[in-house]
Amino acid sequence: MTAQDAGITKEDLQGFKEEIVQQLHVSTEVMRDEVRQVAEGVDTVNEKLDRIHHELKTDIQETRQEILAAVKFSYAELDKRLTTLEQQFLDLKARVAKIESRSTI
Repeated sequence: MTAQDAGITKEDLQGFKEEIVQQLHVSTEVMRDEVRQVAEGVDTVNEKLDRIHHELKTDIQETRQEILAAVKFSYAELDKRLTTLEQQFLDLKARVAKIESRSTI
């Protein structure tokens, strides 16, 4: 059965074609709008991620500096205590040597 047998004219087919093309244009515009919205959402998320990345990097650098300062302070304090102990040990060693030299005489 052909289009002519069914009573469909060229004008009918042309009208149907134009209607489909119109619907396609509308659908395409809707899709373009949705793609734009998604792209804007992606940009927003990228901006947020960049901001958070920068904040975290700054926080990490500040924390690193604080830890380094604490370690330096602790090291200096331990060095001071060790030096004191070494001096006390040398003093005791000298006293023991002095006592031992008296007792052997």
